[in-house]
Amino acid sequence: MSRTPSSIVRPLLASSSRAQAHQLHPVAGSSRHVLVARTLTSSAVARAARVSVTSPRLGGAGIARGVDFRRRMTPAPVFGQQRRTMFIQTETTPNEASLKFIPGVPVTSGGTHEFLDLRSALPSPLATRLLTVDGLTGVFFGPDFVTCSKDESFSWSILKPEIFAVLMEHFSSGAPLFRDGQEESGAEDTRVLETDSEIVAMIKELLETRVRPAIQEDGGDIEYRGFEEGSGIVKLKLKGSCRGCSSSSVTLKNGIERMLMHYVPEVQSVEQVLDEEELIALDEFAKFEARLEKKQEQEAKAGKPE
Repeated sequence: MSRTPSSIVRPLLASSSRAQAHQLHPVAGSSRHVLVARTLTSSAVARAARVSVTSPRLGGAGIARGVDFRRRMTPAPVFGQQRRTMFIQTETTPNEASLKFIPGVPVTSGGTHEFLDLRSALPSPLATRLLTVDGLTGVFFGPDFVTCSKDESFSWSILKPEIFAVLMEHFSSGAPLFRDGQEESGAEDTRVLETDSEIVAMIKELLETRVRPAIQEDGGDIEYRGFEEGSGIVKLKLKGSCRGCSSSSVTLKNGIERMLMHYVPEVQSVEQVLDEEELIALDEFAKFEARLEKKQEQEAKAGKPE
């Protein structure tokens, strides 16, 4: 029994599933790369697979791909289906071990969240999946970006494809950032409280409106840890790409400290607050440098003629 063009197209539309193609495109003149994911609906697949009746030897039942010598049959449009395109950009940060990923959709509701191990990442399925990528040591969520930090022994060229795949799957599925019952909240450290003094309120306002947006542009954030009125010291914690960055001290002293001292005369200096893990890491690094310096001195003495 011969098959008409419509009988050929119907099963094609019914059985075809959406196909995806991912391509990584560098943006000319910048350090950004864009991952383009195109989702083709069944109507697009049907348009790409046009069929026609061309073979007279088969009694009009033959199927040929290419030019239609008799007539071209265009399938009717399928309503309610759209072609979706998603872009994921990457931006370098002042910290070579951290890279900023911008999915083009909101990530958080305005707050920031940092995860340095799988235990702390349990509330977030996305953070948990990213930290299972071999080589990643930290994940940071910003309002519209995700910052990933890596071990120095790994290359971004190896890590980026896997990170892209995890981010693409999460944001394309519309899955929540946190598990049920563990809602995210905005920044609480700079929220002005009724018990805050006028000085503290002004410091928090400056950190929220002037400092935080600039720091987040580099894929990091700051956390207010207190103000010592007696000594005039503002205590801050650096997060995201700012953690472990060699230029963090310059950011604190030449940027944040100068601005706060200009607008709030009571501020005398800004100091960084370190976690216990960071203190241990710094101590180990200092011991390593001391051993290296001692070894170099011994080699220099051994090579000196008597």
